[in-house]
Amino acid sequence: MMKKALLTTLLLAAAGAAQAESNVVIYGTIDAGFAKSTDKTLAVAKRDANRLGFRGTEDLGDNLKALFQLEMRFEPDTGTAENGNRPLFQGQSRVGLQGDFGTVRIGRALTAYMEAKDAFDPWNGVPSTAGFKGDLLVAGYNAAPLDPAGSGTDRTANGFWYNSPSVNGFAVATSIGTKESNGGAAIIGRGTAAAPQFAAGANGSTNPFSLAASYKNSSLAVMLGYDRNAIETKLISFNISTQATTELKLTAAYAKQDQDATKPVNSVTKAWVIGANYVLGNGKLLAGYGQKNPEGVAKTKQSSIGYQYSLSKRTYTYVEASNKTTTTGVRFHGAGINHSF
Repeated sequence: MMKKALLTTLLLAAAGAAQAESNVVIYGTIDAGFAKSTDKTLAVAKRDANRLGFRGTEDLGDNLKALFQLEMRFEPDTGTAENGNRPLFQGQSRVGLQGDFGTVRIGRALTAYMEAKDAFDPWNGVPSTAGFKGDLLVAGYNAAPLDPAGSGTDRTANGFWYNSPSVNGFAVATSIGTKESNGGAAIIGRGTAAAPQFAAGANGSTNPFSLAASYKNSSLAVMLGYDRNAIETKLISFNISTQATTELKLTAAYAKQDQDATKPVNSVTKAWVIGANYVLGNGKLLAGYGQKNPEGVAKTKQSSIGYQYSLSKRTYTYVEASNKTTTTGVRFHGAGINHSF
């Protein structure tokens, strides 16, 4: 009897040690609702990206860990891959090491700047039509112009990432990619239709590079960002947020895109966004206004408002609306439910 008890104790101890050394988490988000835009019929839509992911760490000793993350995207109404043509692991696919030196990873993911800027977005990085994530907040910038159309504009493949530890609130994140093309269409640029600056499937002229330098304390966050893509388009950005009260968070962002490498005229686009989040019990009010001003093209103006109500820690419902104008206006209304697991 004592031998059996001792054996059981040893097996449980071994299992506990193994669990402490490594772990794998399955996670995801399912978001679905209804939306109506100007001149379009009511349709099933989404507010957030629908994702299924796997992430894990392994304790290697001496405060060193191995880590990985794989994240795929899908459409909840059809079960197909996001947009029908994106990579299997559109969200990210990275493996790396973490220690006292910080974190290093290799693979595909958001650029360092694109990953950091969501903290300064009044829609908290949710890629809703009513949000500002993919257009005004980045002045229309595309981080991956050599990818096929519809692949996403905020990620880099064949990349290397470094995130420093936070020291007295200061931290640096950077990423760099190879010049490899992922099979995108031709980019005429400073060339002609017969002889484009970048032919279909061509490699880039430089290594994509991204940097986010930030400072954060209990009530203030500031970030300076820089992004350069493979065809030498550049983006600089300044972002700030403040927790004005326990309930109220204010955000502001400015971005400037420079396309001089591929556009001989009207190469600069400037944009700014201001926003607020206000917590009301289990609910949160979101509001934002921004403008994008490309040289030689009509200015874009957008105002948005939304409300989300938490039914639990993992589930919330939402309603939102926006009005976006250039030469014409587009009104958007949406409502739905978001569940995380």
